[in-house]
Amino acid sequence: MEQTLTITGKKQTAEDAARQEALCQSGPIPRHIAIIMDGNGRWARQRGEPRVVGHYEGVESVRDITEACAQIGVEFLTLYTFSVENWQRPPGEVNALMRLLLRTIRRERKTLNENNIRLQAIGDLEKLPRKARAELQDALDATAGNTRMTLVLALSYSGRWELVEAVRTLARQAQQGTLDPDTIDEALVAQALDSAGVPDPDLLIRTGGEFRVSNFLLWQLAYTEMVITNLYWPAFRRDQLYEAITAFQQRDRRFGRITG
Repeated sequence: MEQTLTITGKKQTAEDAARQEALCQSGPIPRHIAIIMDGNGRWARQRGEPRVVGHYEGVESVRDITEACAQIGVEFLTLYTFSVENWQRPPGEVNALMRLLLRTIRRERKTLNENNIRLQAIGDLEKLPRKARAELQDALDATAGNTRMTLVLALSYSGRWELVEAVRTLARQAQQGTLDPDTIDEALVAQALDSAGVPDPDLLIRTGGEFRVSNFLLWQLAYTEMVITNLYWPAFRRDQLYEAITAFQQRDRRFGRITG
């Protein structure tokens, strides 16, 4: 297990390294973990703080979880960062979130590169502010050759939008005569998705206690194991991640089959 990695700036403790080693020996580590990071605003409200304070604290959880996932061998980590529906929030909060996105990408790009982590993004990125879009593209380009882990940010993302875009792509190909509609199968649909090339998640974690997928990876979650926690995202750190992976390791993943 490759351990040398620093994103949070904190030195890994011997206790944490031992816990990671035990986790890796106790069962399979999910190849792809997807997370719905819910509860930033509620976390802040409990403390009498503005909602944006919860978003800033949530970034610290992102850093800790990204580091822990890379250390234990997770290959893909997808974070539901900003949904299409989030554009409907109050303008002040949306503007604060965009400023936070810009600041975070700018701050973390070098760190991701130093730790061999590739950054990808899915979603309707054209809706992002120009500066944020440019900063994001710079980070995508700068980390494109990294191989340790892929961090996928779902930005201005909607599962239904992604499916509609895939249908349009296939329809255009059929209209142009480059695709026989009778040959369309699950593999072709997957290739037309924004997430093409990224395996389906093995484990979905949702913080904040809500039991819904909220328009997230609607195609990809068909056989994904789910762990729901009442903790708000700013309170979710590596200890809680290890607990979710332990629960995943105890599942019997049959994919519709019967096992003896």
